[in-house]
Amino acid sequence: MTLKHLVLASATIIAFASPAWAEKLSLAAISQYLNGLQTAQGAFTQINDDGTISTGTIYIARPGKIRFEYDPPEQTLVLASAGAVAIFDPKTNQGPETYPLHRTPLKIILAENVDLGRANMVVGHSHDGTATTVTAQDPEHPEYGNIQLRFTGNPVELRQWIVNDDSGSSTTVVLGELKVGGNLPFRLFDIEQNTRRTDR
Repeated sequence: MTLKHLVLASATIIAFASPAWAEKLSLAAISQYLNGLQTAQGAFTQINDDGTISTGTIYIARPGKIRFEYDPPEQTLVLASAGAVAIFDPKTNQGPETYPLHRTPLKIILAENVDLGRANMVVGHSHDGTATTVTAQDPEHPEYGNIQLRFTGNPVELRQWIVNDDSGSSTTVVLGELKVGGNLPFRLFDIEQNTRRTDR
């Protein structure tokens, strides 16, 4: 069994840890959960489109901010803040690659007001007996791709997502136990400040 399959199997085990009688979560319940998720941090495992696997720590501060801090030997840092996404890759010896947050499916869960009941936003809503999966897109720009969100219930928890972007590639993020709440300093997400730090 490859490492990729082991990671996916672990994600399945996490989902099955929920009661077998768990019912399909409604879009309203999931929207309420996401809107109540102000700050969170925890470990993540990322499965890239080419099958490679990365691990690290994720920080979320809604609305609009997220930080993917990758474990060594990887030195990549990904930030979303002030309507932009920045990818820091020290190997390039250049500043971060940036692009608008609204062009990525992550915008959907980082929005100030998540409303999955909005017309044409959800294009898939299924339940496998243990977890609910919702596939959502920007109703006005489906060409930007979509995000598949996987939740367990009782209580509602986000376990995994798959971003299918506008280039046709897919990235899976499996979340560990999230520590929800508390204050996260803005410097964690400040693209300008992190750019100055990496330029030193």
